[in-house]
Amino acid sequence: MGAQAIEYVRAASSPLAAVDEQPETAAVAGRLLSAALGAFDILTIALGDRLGYYRLLAHREALTPPALAAASGTAPRYAREWLEQQAVSGLLEVLDPSQEPDARSYRLRPGVAEVLADPDELTYLAPLARQLAAAARHLPALAQASRTGRGVPWDAYGADMRESQADLNRPGYLRLLAEDWLATLPGVQQRLRTGPPARVADVGCGAGWSCIALARGYPMVHVDGYDLDMASVDLARRNVAAAGLADRVHVYHLDITKVPGRGPYDLVTAFECLHDLPHPVAALAAMRRLAGGLGTVPIADMKAADRFTAPGGDLERLLYGFSLLICLPDSMSTPDPSPRAPCCAPPPCASTPAKPATPASTSCPSTMTFGASITCTRSLYPAQ
Repeated sequence: MGAQAIEYVRAASSPLAAVDEQPETAAVAGRLLSAALGAFDILTIALGDRLGYYRLLAHREALTPPALAAASGTAPRYAREWLEQQAVSGLLEVLDPSQEPDARSYRLRPGVAEVLADPDELTYLAPLARQLAAAARHLPALAQASRTGRGVPWDAYGADMRESQADLNRPGYLRLLAEDWLATLPGVQQRLRTGPPARVADVGCGAGWSCIALARGYPMVHVDGYDLDMASVDLARRNVAAAGLADRVHVYHLDITKVPGRGPYDLVTAFECLHDLPHPVAALAAMRRLAGGLGTVPIADMKAADRFTAPGGDLERLLYGFSLLICLPDSMSTPDPSPRAPCCAPPPCASTPAKPATPASTSCPSTMTFGASITCTRSLYPAQ
């Protein structure tokens, strides 16, 4: 850490008071130092999540460094440093700080388990830290892509990126998708619950949790998942098999824009993937073809501001960060990608086929918000 930064922190309770500069300069310096603290939170949470520390602490009354190391298969000295850092950061409570370092017992503070240790909670955000750490590892590749105009493909980000994305979406899909989100489409929900068994296509299915949620929520349906990333397809197939749904859920490594004749489906979904696609309008048109004349196509993506505003709010800052570091490089990795907006812009709307005598509509007929989440649905209904 630079000597000047250390002096800022030592000299005042607020870093701003330690800077003998113009208020604007002090504000920028203070912002950077606050961000550094947040960055250390993110990286140490990612480490603790990867090593299983939070889950172990959530299931024990308290653990000493040697006990945590033994339970996790890690080195005691590293376990001790992590526990001390987490206690200093306020995520852990140390029961008796006066004891010798290896004799001190630590436990999670209230509220931490629900955010960092329980993968079934809707508040589970530990994978977010792992995802951001995975993105940071690829800054050299992103710098090179910025110079060449090329991209960084999704599979290059590795297992941490792929698995953390799946882990973040899993509780929402399993707990909300069937009974909450699709309840905004009552006609669709009724079709999924009645015979003959409905066919569902889930485009950009990733690790398969949305496919699993649909099959669990509607025991009669058959679900076909599609994804462009082979590693995600393999992960999805394992998850489907573990869920005991391999008879009704199948996952394919296919580009739906290039493989005709797989429909018709009663429902074609795309959850949080449209903004990543190099040719989103072509994908939307392909989804509409898969739905045939009677199917419905709900699209769920980021609930972002309708227009660019600077400075923006926290959500826009978050989404632009994802767009710059992950989404744009991924879409740019495909040859000749379509011009695209950042992931914090509303998704494009494909033309909705209508009766032959009626001009095609180029608007999205409806928008529905899923509670307080950051996703929304734009539904392309069949022609009437």
